[in-house]
Parts: sequence; C-alpha cells; structure tokens
Amino acid sequence: MFDLNELERAHAIVGQAVPATPAHAWPLLAERLGTQVVVKHENHTPTGAFKVRGGLVYLDRLKRERPNIPGIISATRGNHGQSLAFAASRHGVTAVIYVPRGNSVEKNRAMKAFGAELVEHGEDFQAAREEAGRHAQFAGLHMVPSFHTDLVLGVATYALELFRAAPDLDILYVPIGQGSGICGCIMARDLLGLKTEIVGVQSTEAPSYALSFAAGQVVTTETSNTLADGMATRIPDPEALAVILKGASRIVQVTDDEIALAIHALWTDTHNLAEGAGAAALSAALQEKTTLSGKRVGLVLSGGNIDFDLFRGWVGTDAPVAHRATA
Repeated sequence: MFDLNELERAHAIVGQAVPATPAHAWPLLAERLGTQVVVKHENHTPTGAFKVRGGLVYLDRLKRERPNIPGIISATRGNHGQSLAFAASRHGVTAVIYVPRGNSVEKNRAMKAFGAELVEHGEDFQAAREEAGRHAQFAGLHMVPSFHTDLVLGVATYALELFRAAPDLDILYVPIGQGSGICGCIMARDLLGLKTEIVGVQSTEAPSYALSFAAGQVVTTETSNTLADGMATRIPDPEALAVILKGASRIVQVTDDEIALAIHALWTDTHNLAEGAGAAALSAALQEKTTLSGKRVGLVLSGGNIDFDLFRGWVGTDAPVAHRATA
C-alpha cells in the first residue's frame, strides 16, 4: 500500500497538527495481566481518537490534487467524522457527515463543533453510508470512504511511533472497526522489519471481520448491536480483509460485558477514559491472559470518546455489579 518513505512523510503531515501520542507502561495493568504491557494512547489526540491521523493525510492529498474541491461527504459512528471535520476545517473545505439515528450525542456535538454539517439517516452505519454515497452524487461532493490507502497511511503513523518507542513488543492487540487501524499496524510492522504478532479484536455483537478472517473471504452480518460503536461494522472492506488475512495472526471476539470491565480497569489502573473500541484491546488481552506470561504486550487505546450517559449506564456506578467488578 505504501513504503517507509511515504509513511515518514505522512508522519510529518500528521505532526503539524497532532504531536506524537504517549506509549506508557502502567504497573497496575502489568499486575492485572501478569506481564509487561505498553499502552499506546490514541485517546490523547485533538479529536480524542486515532482516526484524526487518517483524515489529515487524506485531506492533504485531496487538496493538492483537487485544490478547488467544493466539499467532502462521508458516514461515521463518530471518530471518522471528527477526523474529517477537523482536517477539512484546516483546509477550508466543507464537510457533510452522515450518522445513523441514535448515534452518540457527544460525538455528534463534537463533529458539529469541528465544523461538520451533520445529517442523521438510517438505523445503523451501513444505512448512513449508503445514503451518504447517494447524496454525494446528487450534491457533487467528494465521497470519502471509511477505508482508503491514505486513511491507512495516516493512522499507520501511530504504529510507527509505537514500534519505534517499543520495538520489542511480542504481541499487539488492535481493535477493528472498518480496518484502517489494524492494517496500519501491520504495514508499519512489516516496513520496520519487526516480528510483533498482531491480533485483531472485534465485538461478539459485530463479528463481521472475525467471521471473514475464519472463512478467508468477506462475510457480512445482519446486525451490529454492540455498545462499542467504533467496532459496529456489518460489511468488511475487501482490501482491508486482504491485509488482515496476510498480516494478522487471529481475531479475538469480546463481549460488551468484557469491554465494560476493561473500560473500568483502564480508569482504575491508568486514570484514562476509554470508549468501547478503545478498551477492546485490553478486553482481548485479559481473555488471553494465561497465554501472555513472559511476553511484552502492546495495547492500542484507540479513543476515549464515550458519552457520559453510556459510561454511567454501561460501566459506571449505576451499572450492573458484574460490569463494575475488577477483571
């Protein structure tokens, strides 16, 4: 998809707006997992999630190649839309973002604050994406997909930072939504010539990539009803799946209850707030804890954009006791 020089150039583009995010070894998480662990804090970007990197690289190329572009349009559950709105505002480009009805209230507010025109449509991400594509043709706007080489190139810059800070990781757990994050990690690892095992993480309620990985071909699902909206994908991207099949060792499925436990653990052990997808990597590591002894483990905390009401009801003080227990 790209070479190391292109990745370095992308890192310079991203660095103009996003300082390198920290990679911390938290001792309480090490105690919890029984081994060494490093957390890559993509919750510490200007939009609170890793996606901002992809938007910056995508818009940089788009504006160079089409300087008079009238505007962009896309669909999202939140972080992709915030990324595009943030990048578009820096380039003076209009951004129209479609979201499903009932989407995260706070992510919607954030997208609007970054300058996006927000449109609610459909019951899930797929319906919103299809409608955004139809409107793009009608309005003459540039449709930004959820998976694209430039988006992968952008988000791969966090993997470049992580692998240069911790080149001795034995295993890295990465959440999967539409696939840009894990593909970026695979590409960065391979370009740097490292041997780190990369493990994808999906929700049991939205397992399209896990099912596709097992089948070796695209498998879709009818629903994606996880509370971890960053992983709520029904239809995998074929190009992303090809990269994952070649470069990932496996995909672990985690329940919403396991994710809730991990959100709670990240708060108590690191005082970092994680959204559902952001805590998924820890969920998977906890599930595989007995196999990790003696290994140096990496976790991608991909974002921290969780609605307060969801946090309170899912993992907070008025959530079921099972959700609040320590893992």
